[in-house]
Amino acid sequence: MTGFQVAGRRLRTEAEYQAALRDQECIQKIRSQVDMEQPGEVITLYSDMQAGKYRFETVVGNDFDDEVFELAEKYKKEGYNKNSRLPAGKKRKQKTKNKQVKSKQSKKEKQKPEKVSLDDYDANMQKAILAQIKKRDRRRKLLVILCSVVAVGCFGYFGVYSYFAEKNKMDYTDLAQLKGDSSLTGSLFHGVTIHYTEEEEIELEVLEEYQTLYNKNKRLIGWLKIDDTVIDYPVMQTVNNEYYLDHNFNQEYDKNGSLFLDKDCDVVHRNTNLIIYGHHMKSGKMFGNLNSYSSKEYAQKHSLIQFDTIYEKGTYEVMYVFRSRIYNEDEVVFKYYKFLDAASETEFNSNMQEMAALSLYDTGVTASYGDELLTLSTCDSSETDGRFVVVAKRVG
Repeated sequence: MTGFQVAGRRLRTEAEYQAALRDQECIQKIRSQVDMEQPGEVITLYSDMQAGKYRFETVVGNDFDDEVFELAEKYKKEGYNKNSRLPAGKKRKQKTKNKQVKSKQSKKEKQKPEKVSLDDYDANMQKAILAQIKKRDRRRKLLVILCSVVAVGCFGYFGVYSYFAEKNKMDYTDLAQLKGDSSLTGSLFHGVTIHYTEEEEIELEVLEEYQTLYNKNKRLIGWLKIDDTVIDYPVMQTVNNEYYLDHNFNQEYDKNGSLFLDKDCDVVHRNTNLIIYGHHMKSGKMFGNLNSYSSKEYAQKHSLIQFDTIYEKGTYEVMYVFRSRIYNEDEVVFKYYKFLDAASETEFNSNMQEMAALSLYDTGVTASYGDELLTLSTCDSSETDGRFVVVAKRVG
């Protein structure tokens, strides 16, 4: 038997197993402190979990989170709240729909309660009652204010998100129109000189259709386009893999970020594999729809990917589609994001076998040592630190 088990859940790696044990220890501690038969304690526990007081790392913790959620919702439907407390040893009354219970309820409804006036109590009791009424009124007002603030915050967040999404759409539409427009460069454009070492100096010409864009931002390294999709974006590159996570082509803060080439990739001294990263945006922007490639039929209709560097054009055919994740440094496992160069045919073939084994389906496309590869990578919510990956081979 392979793998590890905790609380009936099977874990794949030692790291996941240890994380599950930590979750289980935390859950046992919570159960020792919270009486799950007390509605108020369960509802308070769920609120604490929503606020981030307890954080779980694995499905073991997620199972417990679901259990607490369902129990809290059940208690709330029965009319309990955070302050509800049942007397010791008293069981919670379950709602039933049998005729006997309905009959008893009908008899109680027929009994008219006696009207009670504040004047029926002595002065001290009246003060205590009024104090409680004021206290409840303050709580009610505070709750209304809090709910209003949360509502305004939610609408504000949605508004800001929508604004940036629309602005991002317009910005990239404008950039796409500048692609191929040389009216702003003309004779003013000069070639690019790259100094690799003191001895090695390379003079390169930027393709004419990208010269205007390159003049606007020298961090432009290429352009990625997949026909009949929203993917039609400039690709950036800088000295780290963080800057373009939240900056756009104009170097403004933008939660959509930009598509960017891995900092260790070199489009001149060509790597075996070029890796492009992009956010999986809910709006569908950037690589928001890349996981559509999980469908073999979709992949067949969108099998060709156009990736031009600023120096040369390139067409790639989809070869592998798989899900993976970011692993710990000490984990001995295939890490696609570490595969940039193959020093030998054996190493290349080994990487191909790893990706083929992970692939969701067989595209019929294969690669040989010496072929140039392109990898598109985005986040995937199917697991912690998950990634969705499309690998293509250059065919033109």
